[in-house]
Amino acid sequence: MLIISLVKQEWKKSYRAQGFYKNLAVSLMLGFFAIYMAVVLLFLGFSLNGMLEAADKNLNPMELFNGAMLYILLIGLSFRFFMQQLNTFNLPPYQVLPIKRSALMNFLILRPLSNPVNYFLLLVVIPFAVKSVIGYYSVSVAFRFVLSFVLLIWFNSLTAAFLKRKFGSSLLSFLFVILVLGSIAALEYFKLFSLFNISKSLYGFIVLKSYGLILPILFVCVAYFLNNWFFSQNYYPENFNSKIQTSKTVTTDMSFLNRFGVIGELIGLELKLILRHKRTKSILYMSGFFLLYGLIFYTNKNYANMNGMLFFVAMFVTGLLMIMFGQWVISWDSGHFDSLMTNNIPIRTYFMANYYLMIAFNVICFILTTPYFFFGEKIIFMHLSAFVFNMGINVFLLLFLATFNTKRVDLTKSSAMNYQGTTYKSFLIVIPIMILPMIIVGTLSALFSLKIALWSLTLLGIAGILFRNSLITLCVNQFNRRKYKLTEGFRESV
Repeated sequence: MLIISLVKQEWKKSYRAQGFYKNLAVSLMLGFFAIYMAVVLLFLGFSLNGMLEAADKNLNPMELFNGAMLYILLIGLSFRFFMQQLNTFNLPPYQVLPIKRSALMNFLILRPLSNPVNYFLLLVVIPFAVKSVIGYYSVSVAFRFVLSFVLLIWFNSLTAAFLKRKFGSSLLSFLFVILVLGSIAALEYFKLFSLFNISKSLYGFIVLKSYGLILPILFVCVAYFLNNWFFSQNYYPENFNSKIQTSKTVTTDMSFLNRFGVIGELIGLELKLILRHKRTKSILYMSGFFLLYGLIFYTNKNYANMNGMLFFVAMFVTGLLMIMFGQWVISWDSGHFDSLMTNNIPIRTYFMANYYLMIAFNVICFILTTPYFFFGEKIIFMHLSAFVFNMGINVFLLLFLATFNTKRVDLTKSSAMNYQGTTYKSFLIVIPIMILPMIIVGTLSALFSLKIALWSLTLLGIAGILFRNSLITLCVNQFNRRKYKLTEGFRESV
């Protein structure tokens, strides 16, 4: 069959690529992480019945689950809109063959549905259906319950792909989604409106009625035909080119940075690179979500005395953008690295530009996280200490360790579910930057006091700021030792 042949060709293309075996270590680590998550979700699936029974005595577990389904749908759709990587396919080689256009379009639309990651939540749903739904209802209801969840996954995947292709993951769409989710959360919090009863009735109808599955099947068909319509309108490359030419292009004026000389010009170029490419923009948007990471720990009394973990969170939220950008600080320029090396740009100037840019990111994140100060004096001192430590130590660690990453990064692809450019070194970098300070704070606060622990790291950060010129020189010398390996690695296609 044609579809099977296309699947085989895509598989051969993936493992014949030059970067396949180089990414083997990363793939193995991700595989172990996937197994860990599968075990956790499976455990949650068998425990969920008891948790829901204890949560509400008036409603049975399936009714509570049904009441949450619309929330799951909305959150899942939003998550996929920003995180799901769009499926791509090299059409021209097949357009000259006797293959129907509809077959290629169907392959492009339906291929993401075969990704096993989509069905991880079934590890929760299936045990819950077996243990709870069958106990309260019947086997047929449990079967429809699981099948409706599969249809929900298909609907979310197809709808997110259509919305992303049609409207793109721009800043405006990001703000719109945040506004919608924020409005729903505010209405729920102030008890003005709730989706719970609507969701419970709707999914109760889908699961309990023998003909209820017609509704999600209809939604999946609508999502499929929307994608089909989009591809029928944009099957040929010139359609995309005409759209690009007729659409408005937003230009970012960074001329005010020119007053700072070559360093300012390089910072301006880096900012334009961030704002104009999918991968860097998606990191920028995801940072907005992760700034809320502190709410998970600062509001939980179980972490009140875990000083090491709280400092880890403080470092993460105050230096979030700096850390996410700094992991690939040199790799971002891999596409034009040869040009960068042949221009009259001193290496020290290049590093100073990236240094000041990451310092700016650190300051921005620190300012955005000042609302956490309302959680008390302890959090204030942790954030201040983490801010200084990021400014004086972590920024130089990122610049130094970035010279070891010789993997080319494709900026045209989103960072969501995209591990291209990631190696085992990307995971090891977390140890000196995040894990080691957490251990130091935890150990010193246990042996002496939290004040001594925070002052120790703060003084290290101040020392790093005072000796920044020497540390920059150290990074420049390291770059000079490895620049030819970087150049060679960035030239390789993936």
